[in-house]
Amino acid sequence: MSDYYDSHDALPADDTGQPQTEHGMTRRQLMRHAGWFGGAVVLTVAGGEVISHIADSRDLNAGTAAAAAGAAAEASGALRFVQVSDSHIGFQGPANMDVAGSFTEAINQVNSLGFRPDFVMHSGDLTHLSTAGQFDQVKQMMTGMKTDRVFTVPGEHDSIGDAGRAYRRTFGMGTLGDGWYSFDTHGVHFIALVNTLSLEKLGHLGNAQIDFVRKDIAGLSSDTPIVVFSHIPLFAMYPKWGWSTDDALKVIALLRRFSSVTCLNGHVHQLFTKTDGNITFHSATTTAYPLPKPGRAPAPTPQVVPARQLKDALGIRSVGYRQGDRELAIKDQRLA
Repeated sequence: MSDYYDSHDALPADDTGQPQTEHGMTRRQLMRHAGWFGGAVVLTVAGGEVISHIADSRDLNAGTAAAAAGAAAEASGALRFVQVSDSHIGFQGPANMDVAGSFTEAINQVNSLGFRPDFVMHSGDLTHLSTAGQFDQVKQMMTGMKTDRVFTVPGEHDSIGDAGRAYRRTFGMGTLGDGWYSFDTHGVHFIALVNTLSLEKLGHLGNAQIDFVRKDIAGLSSDTPIVVFSHIPLFAMYPKWGWSTDDALKVIALLRRFSSVTCLNGHVHQLFTKTDGNITFHSATTTAYPLPKPGRAPAPTPQVVPARQLKDALGIRSVGYRQGDRELAIKDQRLA
């Protein structure tokens, strides 16, 4: 696998350093979702189950939170990684007149978290039109991230007109099939999937990739934490707009035996969290431009907001996990 690949997000477990109040609750009791453009989602693993709360705006002060997380993780040897998504390098329009500039701000935010992420995952739509120049630009920009490795999965904008061949030439070294792969670190098993190539309307994985997942997890014990990356959601967020994957249930069925599964995606340009049994799904925000809430517009087209409000809709996600402990934390931070 290329050193230019990485998956996942690293962040603190609790911004205040205080224990979570929900530790005695089950995941099913905590089925809830974040605001479309607001609110950090904090997850904690306790007794093998993922539990969550929605942080308010006071929790989004990255300074003390990142410093505390960095110190705790440094002492414990924790896994810390970051997810960025939907940079759309090459986009030109009033929704964001400088997507390269906002992506640069996101990179600067990654570099200012107070710790060095073990890796960064870009969960797709790196480019807007999948040109060679756009791929070269985003790759060069990501070399500025202070991390050991960078991983990617493609979005549909990364495979325009060529079934993803240009993407794979730039980012696909060491991957299988159309660009899928897996890896293990810090006791966590990561799976990166491609569901943006055979698009009718919904995302699609295909039998070859589903067989890959089946073989990939066959030897894992059921208490292995699993994290899955894809661009399009693996749950039915809003199928009318293509915000779902038509054959995802075949993969979800394979993952049901694991006690903790977290699926992280991009594509929808807004925060959303859904829990289904042992599996929690998190849609990430974007570094480029917001999309409308499902059903609030005729189509998912770029939304123009006042310039001073744009950074409130853009951001990064960080995730932390400490092997042997009970903490898995996900936090979404705004560029504002």
